[in-house]
Amino acid sequence: MHYAKPLARLVGELEKLPGIGPKSAQRLAFHLLRIPADEARQLADAILQVKERITACQVCHNFTDQPVCDLCRDSRRDSAVLCVVAEPRDLLAMERTNEFRGRYHVLGGVISPLEGIGPEMLRIRELVERIHKDEVREVILATNPTVEGDTTALYLARLIKPFGVRVSKIAFGLPVGGDLDYADQATLIQALEGRRDL
Repeated sequence: MHYAKPLARLVGELEKLPGIGPKSAQRLAFHLLRIPADEARQLADAILQVKERITACQVCHNFTDQPVCDLCRDSRRDSAVLCVVAEPRDLLAMERTNEFRGRYHVLGGVISPLEGIGPEMLRIRELVERIHKDEVREVILATNPTVEGDTTALYLARLIKPFGVRVSKIAFGLPVGGDLDYADQATLIQALEGRRDL
């Protein structure tokens, strides 16, 4: 397509976003052209603020704009039960169920030899430190049911079990190859309730 250079650049940048193909990028770019300039500035400002102000929680590594996130500061949560997820979006998916009342730990990815991601690149050392420090009695592994997710869960189970901590994995109410982020609330509740020991 022959766009004016600024429009071509915008379409190109939008195409880099996950799940956005050429047609979606074009549709979004044309939408942005039609909105008032102050709305476009608000969008640009929101993007810049997220990049400048959002960091990882010092405890669980979830995204936050404070040193320690709201979930970690909530005294009503059970610190002896820890749900381990790969990414912050998986934590949000689990929270949407309104069923889990423990605490979280975000690994920052999954073990994936094909992508060059080994255990040392994840927040596994921090997880082990938390298990000892917080006297955790159960670790729930909530990784996606993919080869990488299962590999990560098995690795963590073998690492954690010798500490005398119960290790469970959410049940497979989720489709194999699916993402927690796309699961509906009922499926996640069922998966959490049907978790089993590894």
